[in-house]
Amino acid sequence: MRSEMDSMSENQVWTLVEPPEGIKPIGCKWVFKKKTDMDGNVQTYKGRLVAKGFRQIHGVDYDETFSPVAMIKSIRILLAVAAFHDYEIWKMDVKTAFLNGKLEEDV
Repeated sequence: MRSEMDSMSENQVWTLVEPPEGIKPIGCKWVFKKKTDMDGNVQTYKGRLVAKGFRQIHGVDYDETFSPVAMIKSIRILLAVAAFHDYEIWKMDVKTAFLNGKLEEDV
């Protein structure tokens, strides 16, 4: 939890303000997960603060949803090019990828 909160604070994820009159903010909750290895031994503990989006009403709280994903065809092409040129391939996990999105709405 501390790592998640420090990351959000460091990246200035939000500014705490009073909600406008007549607006009920969407709540949030912590989701916890244990990451285990192949033998079932716990490697790390993870905690994420998530919005309770299921309480939103389409057309009132939001108009559309969008989540960019890579097409498998694109991944195969990149892997083929890397194999042809004998490139090394590295994977990475981005903890705060959502911070790159720009919102024009009040949240």
